[in-house]
Amino acid sequence: MPDIISMNTYVILHNIRSAHNVGSIFRTCDGSGVSKIYLTGYTPAPVDRFGRESKEILKTSLGATKTVSYEVVNDAISLIKQLRQEEVSIIAVEQTSKATNYETLIPQGNKAFIFGNEITGIEEDVLECCDQHISIPMRGTKESLNVSVCAGVILFHFA
Repeated sequence: MPDIISMNTYVILHNIRSAHNVGSIFRTCDGSGVSKIYLTGYTPAPVDRFGRESKEILKTSLGATKTVSYEVVNDAISLIKQLRQEEVSIIAVEQTSKATNYETLIPQGNKAFIFGNEITGIEEDVLECCDQHISIPMRGTKESLNVSVCAGVILFHFA
């Protein structure tokens, strides 16, 4: 029987405001088998630079901050360039003119999904560095889902 090559899935949380959203996404990453989370921009971390734990992240993650590897990286663009050198496809989850329905994406190899700010999304300069843009079609009157719900849909779809 041939060896099964394990592919990695990474998550980049860029400029997420809410610690509750970050904690919820940690929990989703644990459940969907994400290899590592990168926290970029001003996204809060489970432990801040002063060594203080975020009560909100710890509460909503239900311990997933201990089971999912994470790294704080200030510059999202530098991180994206580094991951691309490691042959990781960067997939922006954002409603853009280039975005395709997430259900049509068939990613090959290692992949990183980037989720952006709850209000403003992912900045244009960061989007330009991504290999693909995908979105979740909305069928109601609202334009988008909460970022943690969006992460759940995407990560479990591709798990």
